[in-house]
Amino acid sequence: MKKPPGQLFVLSAPSGSGKTTVLEAILQKDRRCVRSISATTRQPRRGERNGRDYFFLSDRQFRQARRRGAFLECARILRSWYGTPRAAVAGALRKGRDVLLGVDVQGAARIQRSGLPVTTIFLLPPGLAALKRRLKGRGTETADQIRSRLALAHRELKQVRQYDYAVVNDRLEEAIGAVHAIIKAQRYRVR
Repeated sequence: MKKPPGQLFVLSAPSGSGKTTVLEAILQKDRRCVRSISATTRQPRRGERNGRDYFFLSDRQFRQARRRGAFLECARILRSWYGTPRAAVAGALRKGRDVLLGVDVQGAARIQRSGLPVTTIFLLPPGLAALKRRLKGRGTETADQIRSRLALAHRELKQVRQYDYAVVNDRLEEAIGAVHAIIKAQRYRVR
């Protein structure tokens, strides 16, 4: 019997909601899953490495890749571009790997319109006050950047009804378990 192709999962969340932490935990638990590495024009944060966390590109490199159609989706967010490399996602799916994408609501909407079969999951913070504490606790953004991220989060939270699933990240282990349960259940879904 031929190995079935992998499935595409999109996880969106406001910045500071724990999206990366949840994705990394699932990747540790489930060897069938791979994380799609996004490209971005933003500067690396402390500890981030090119090719592991993001593909860090110049504005010029990103524009050229965008013109070539190299991205499954891309969007400008708070003065930086982010995009999902199309070839890497397609290759992993062909090999039977489930691809986990951590993208914003704009990217999720573009992927949903692309015609690709996708399962979408929105990771919610327990509240905006908790989100503000998390953003401050990261220590990676200025007060102005935090205000911008909170305003963006307010707009993003209005899109939750466009998703297949919503998980509140109030208790990290429960949120990880819920997202992983969704992924495992989708593997057994009759198409």
